Amino acid sequence: YEMEILHRTGTNVAHCPSANMKLGSGIARVPEMLEKGINVTIGADGAPCNNNLDVFVEMRHASLIQKARLTDPRVLPAREVIRMATVNGAKALGISDIGSIRRGSKADLVLISLRDINVTPFTSLHDPYSTIVYSAKASNVKYTIVDGRIAVAEGRPTIDLRDLVEKVRDIAFKLAEKIVN
Repeated sequence: YEMEILHRTGTNVAHCPSANMKLGSGIARVPEMLEKGINVTIGADGAPCNNNLDVFVEMRHASLIQKARLTDPRVLPAREVIRMATVNGAKALGISDIGSIRRGSKADLVLISLRDINVTPFTSLHDPYSTIVYSAKASNVKYTIVDGRIAVAEGRPTIDLRDLVEKVRDIAFKLAEKIVN
């Protein structure tokens, strides 16, 4: 019944698997929600709830917890999890020009090293989605490009972090206003 309400009202769901596990608050029925057409994203629920804000950890947990819950290794495949973390997140925020690589979208990308030990071996036989979800970590991100500008190069910020914090606060405030109104 709750899923019907979520679908009918166009509600977006932020799935925060690490926080759910740490707090013992249950396991969201993510595959069922996606099947009903509910937009489900990946979230972290804040550091106090899970002691970590690493999207790679959240993606891994999102997939693995569903496989364990439903005892089915095919449930919530890596490609779908990445979609939840990118395209679905942008959709939930009402931003249509981010979240995917396509003409007209902003060039927001992360480049991940496939030479680090935790993602080795990676060959053309491996599924890149699976490698990202099940092997990659935030420390594997070597470059971050935001709106076409390099923000992280060789794992180091290229921008003024204090300025970034101010911009993030402004954006967060605007998003909060948008949600409340």
